[in-house]
Amino acid sequence: MKGYGQFCPVAKAAEILGERWTLLVVRELLCGSRHFNDLRRGVPLMSPSLLSQRLKHLERAGIIEREPDRRNKQGMAYQLTAAGHELTPVVMMLGNWGQRWARSELKREDLDPALLMWDMHRRLNTENLPAQRTVLQFEFRDVHTAKRFWWLVIKRDEVDVCLKRPGYDVDVQITTRLKTLAAVWIGNMNLRDAVNQGLIELQGPNRLTRQLDSWLALSVFAKIKPATTPSHVAIKGI
Repeated sequence: MKGYGQFCPVAKAAEILGERWTLLVVRELLCGSRHFNDLRRGVPLMSPSLLSQRLKHLERAGIIEREPDRRNKQGMAYQLTAAGHELTPVVMMLGNWGQRWARSELKREDLDPALLMWDMHRRLNTENLPAQRTVLQFEFRDVHTAKRFWWLVIKRDEVDVCLKRPGYDVDVQITTRLKTLAAVWIGNMNLRDAVNQGLIELQGPNRLTRQLDSWLALSVFAKIKPATTPSHVAIKGI
C-alpha cells in the first residue's frame, strides 16, 4: 500500500491497517484464532495467498509474531504483540459504530453460512449446556449447495464445526433460512420471536429446545441499538 505522505499518526496507522481485509484479519486474531486454517475460516472469501501477504505485513509492522505451533511441530502459530492487543478497543469501537450507523438490510451477497457457523461456535455459553456431548444440526432451507447442513459438536469447552455428519446422534435440529439466523445473530430479531413466528423450527426434546437461547450468546455487537428508527433495519422477507 502506497503511503499517504503525511506524518499524522492517523495516516501512519491507516498505512498499516487500511488495506483491504487487514482489519478483519486482526479481528480474527483478537477473537482467538492462532492458526492459518482457523484464520481462513474467519475470512472465507480471502485467498490463502492474500492472507499470507497480510500476515507478513502485520508481522513486519510489529502487530503479530510467529512462534512454533505446539499442536503441530512443523507448523507455525500467530499471536498478537502488545501493539496488536492495543487494537482491541479500536476494533470494538469500529464494530459498535458499524452496528449503530452502518447496519442495513441483510443482502444475499453479505450472507455466508461458513462465517456464521464459525462465529457462532466461538460464542456459545458452554457452561449452560449439558455435561455430556451435545450435537446441534443446522439446516438452511435457502442454501442449495453443500453448505446447506452444518453441525456443532459441543463438549463443555470444546466446540467443533462440521460440514459433514459427525457420526453422533443429533440432540437438536434447527431449520431456518440463512437470512433469518443471521438476523438473530446480529440482534435484528429475537430468537424466541423467530421460533414463535415459525421462522425457525426446532426439533428435539423440550428440555433442550427451551434452552437454546441461553446457549447462543449472539454477536458481541448484538445489543448495540441502531442510531436510526427501527424501520431503517429492514428484515422483510426473512
